[in-house]
Amino acid sequence: MAGLARSDHVAVLTRSTLYVWGGCQYVDGEELTLPSDEIWLYDMESGLWAHRGMGGEVPPHLSQTCGSFLQGMLYVFGGCDGRGPTNQMYCVDLQDEKYTWRKMGARAGAPPSPRDRHSCWAYTDRLIYFGGYGCKTASEVNDFKSFTVDEASWPTAGDVLFRFWGWNNEVHVFEPDSATWTEPRTQGQPPEPRSSHASACLDSRGYICGGLERQTIDIHCLDLVTWTWTHIDPVSVPLPMGRSLHTLTPSSPSTLFLFGGLSTSGQVLSDGWEFDTVKGDWRQRQHLHTDKPRLWHSAAQGKDGEVVVFGGSRDYVLVTDSVMVLRSPSQSHCDDVLVFQTQPYSLSRLCEDCIGKHVCALEEQVLNLPARIQLTLQKRMTYFRTRVKPEQSSVM
Repeated sequence: MAGLARSDHVAVLTRSTLYVWGGCQYVDGEELTLPSDEIWLYDMESGLWAHRGMGGEVPPHLSQTCGSFLQGMLYVFGGCDGRGPTNQMYCVDLQDEKYTWRKMGARAGAPPSPRDRHSCWAYTDRLIYFGGYGCKTASEVNDFKSFTVDEASWPTAGDVLFRFWGWNNEVHVFEPDSATWTEPRTQGQPPEPRSSHASACLDSRGYICGGLERQTIDIHCLDLVTWTWTHIDPVSVPLPMGRSLHTLTPSSPSTLFLFGGLSTSGQVLSDGWEFDTVKGDWRQRQHLHTDKPRLWHSAAQGKDGEVVVFGGSRDYVLVTDSVMVLRSPSQSHCDDVLVFQTQPYSLSRLCEDCIGKHVCALEEQVLNLPARIQLTLQKRMTYFRTRVKPEQSSVM
């Protein structure tokens, strides 16, 4: 569908609806940031898309921002507008179907410094942000263990103080009910400062991995109650190669699914890995989407152990100028939804899909079933009918 292809977007999945907002496309070699006053809805059961307009205090066009979903609300923090990194917070209720944006100022505490390519864990009634790339004044850079200066960018003079650009490993907490920012004091061995990493939350633990120029990927865990960091050393090999712009998604109460990203050599990846948080080891998983490499895509946990991937870019172009090599995504943006099946489906789900795939033979019999079941099956029939070649889930 025209207008759907994108990378660097925000996507959240609740019940059976995937919400897609923002992102970018490349048109004639130039980056185009997509509008902030629209949102796309994808029905996971019928496979149909819907477009909705948005109003209120609409955010500026943003790239490299961080979106999170908490108690029916979509929160968007940071990212780059037309002038550079920001530290503004916006929210919108996705359940009232009005789609009215609201800008949230801080009533207490100070927001983090402007940043992009950071990540967020939604836990209980709080949003917990980690890392990212941005600028700080000289007075703000008081600990180089939590901030790594980007040597490719010299400090730039502002009105009074110099500003440094670089990566951080800070943890900041936002409580939406009170609009309060805090910065907890963490313990343990923190990860190195980074951006373009991936994160996921399981129970009271937040995980981050990647985002560094390393041969193999690293993974760290933050206890969101005690604020203690743990660097997890995998107990076995092989390990996923190092990467950035990938995704990490819960696939069960004790496992995380890693997909895609950009390797340190510039290769766009299509491999899938499962991390067992109890055993502490990685295992590569076979799937049916190995011909669909992705970077800067989105991934969300679906029902029945599914991981739902949308959008992203299929390749990466190296553009060389006289000073340095600049990496920029090509025009090969994607608009397809990839479903990874990480667990066996239930008998009822298998029956629904079987009927949906054989709509011509079973459509009349469905009319004899209870209304609630008819509605579910009609959606599955629509899902498979709208595909010339019905998409298969990836069985691992």
